[in-house]
Amino acid sequence: MIDEKVILQVLAEQQEEIKGYKPQKWVARKEESLFEFDTKMAQVVIGVRRSGKSTICHKVLLERGIRYAYVNLDDDRLSEMKTEDLNTVLSCIYQLYGTDVPYLVLDEIQNVDGWYLFVNRLLRTDMHIFVTGSNAKLLSGELATHLTGRYNEIHLYPFSFSEYCNYHQVDTQSITTKAEAERKRAFMDYIHDGGFPEMQALRNKRAYVQSLIEAILLKDIKKRFRIRDVDALRKLAHHLINNACQEVNYEDLTKELGMSDKTVKKYVDYLTQAFLVKLLTRHSFKSKERIRNPKAYIVDTGMQGNRDNVLAPENLGWRLENAVYIELLRRCAYDFFDVYYYKPAPRGKETDFVVCDKNKAVELIQVAYEIDSAKTYDRETSSLVKASVALSCNNLTLIAFSQTRDVEIEGKTIHVISALEWLLHR
Repeated sequence: MIDEKVILQVLAEQQEEIKGYKPQKWVARKEESLFEFDTKMAQVVIGVRRSGKSTICHKVLLERGIRYAYVNLDDDRLSEMKTEDLNTVLSCIYQLYGTDVPYLVLDEIQNVDGWYLFVNRLLRTDMHIFVTGSNAKLLSGELATHLTGRYNEIHLYPFSFSEYCNYHQVDTQSITTKAEAERKRAFMDYIHDGGFPEMQALRNKRAYVQSLIEAILLKDIKKRFRIRDVDALRKLAHHLINNACQEVNYEDLTKELGMSDKTVKKYVDYLTQAFLVKLLTRHSFKSKERIRNPKAYIVDTGMQGNRDNVLAPENLGWRLENAVYIELLRRCAYDFFDVYYYKPAPRGKETDFVVCDKNKAVELIQVAYEIDSAKTYDRETSSLVKASVALSCNNLTLIAFSQTRDVEIEGKTIHVISALEWLLHR
């Protein structure tokens, strides 16, 4: 067990740090609207490490003038904490914040086995609980099992392009030539460097991304799943990052990386649980086809180039497609929509994204960085038209780095939308 004096010291230091917070200077996050106050449900914020989970909790509570206690369990001095230590944590909370403190934020709670028993106990005392975590399956599985109907799950990603512009004070409304040029420059910086909040003020972005990826691999995966061959995991992670927006062929990965098929699938699952990789499944009404060859995206495009020994070719089309997918995940969370990709046959024309409301396709989206050449334009538009017929959906969108306009192709209206406009205002 951890000595009570150590726990009290750690929590006191964390309490002191909160006193200097100035939320009015922080970027507003769209997900703030998803929090529910004065409810008996735990507010659970999950997402990749350093995406701003604890910050958004502090922001919504401080701006409402709510008194709360804070415990960050990702502190190295608390790394050996066990379930039996949590009662000591509660005692320390009462000593520092008073026995009548109404709200409690538990940061990176999944580091402690049996955390859900502690949260359940506090919920029964009518305390309002905010929980953050960096592991999808561990949190969701235990939440579904032990907090049935008593939690509100909020997914948080790094900054969207709109939030990125807000942070860097980029004018997103003016139509002057200067303002448009600034937005284009910001867009190029965004798809190259990404939206991790802490990284925005740093010059050495490579060192930050390298340390972040290592923290995810070592703290969120190796430690949690007791992985011995970290080099194999690291090799697979960087391979998927280098090949973002591509189908995951487990047979090819087995040969290329020298791992068993079982190990590759297990490691890919771990990477998705830690939110480093997001898998996109194929649209099909047959379950066995949906689970084959998912496409792998990364949680933030800044991870592609800001790493050591990166020899992957610069592909702005893939970077834009990756940014669009993560933005779709943000937006679809509000409508409870699902996202797939569509590929009718192994050599068939692919449609990047199919947005579905249950089993009905409500929008088809194709992404291309440039459509100036007739060949590219024909390829992208014909894919949308064919998918439109097959999926009975006439809401067709082509996102590109071009002027916004509507075009008619084979009796179908395609909304060609500027990538900047779609990311900022749609």
